[in-house]
Amino acid sequence: MVTTSLKPVSEATLAQMWELPSRIDLTSYGIAFEKLEPHLLNTLYLVIPATILSALLGSLNGYILSKWQFTGSNTLFALILFGMFIPYQSILIPLIQFLQKIQLYNTIPGLILVHVVYGIPITTLIFRNFYANIPREVVEAAQLDGNGIWGIYRRIILPLSISGFVVVGIWQFTQIWNEFLFAITITNTSQQPIMVALQNLSGSQIVQWNIQMAGALMAALPTLLVYIFLGKYFIRGLLAGSLKG
Repeated sequence: MVTTSLKPVSEATLAQMWELPSRIDLTSYGIAFEKLEPHLLNTLYLVIPATILSALLGSLNGYILSKWQFTGSNTLFALILFGMFIPYQSILIPLIQFLQKIQLYNTIPGLILVHVVYGIPITTLIFRNFYANIPREVVEAAQLDGNGIWGIYRRIILPLSISGFVVVGIWQFTQIWNEFLFAITITNTSQQPIMVALQNLSGSQIVQWNIQMAGALMAALPTLLVYIFLGKYFIRGLLAGSLKG
């Protein structure tokens, strides 16, 4: 991908794919960036609020379902998890009709809503398992100090949730950034995220491989950087939610 993106278009062929470029040509990056820039902004407008909202809702759900169990809470949790196993394709038609009815079809807020709702099952699961390892005595001590359900969450649970938020944030950021089906069906050209725009770089007659590879590298760079710099915190967060003591 790197070598092809640095080749002039005359050398970016299948026959020469493994050969190093005769000269470094950055023209493909300029062309790819010009075409992808508006969609990159769309993706940022989508990913940041969708990740934050789904993480907060998952944290609240996990807190309630792990520390304030009530009649039917386990059934509710099972129903929430069932959402993880509903294929995207099976709900596209009613989903689009619903978004049209609430006037959010073909908008970034509509796409945010979809990803937040679809992210709730996995974020709830991660946070519920994470909070289950927090001793019940901590919650009881906070109750004795006069804290209610929200006070305990704000003063005790939330400060202990940094590892959980790191795991959920990285997971949701990556999933939403790379998602394609909802993006291409719910939004049109002007509102589409970068992954759909990347597919459109291929053209209809001639595939300019150098531009394709440059665009693919640029689209993959944010998630790659997230895992390079935050990968160790992701692993720590997963382990913190899986081990007791």
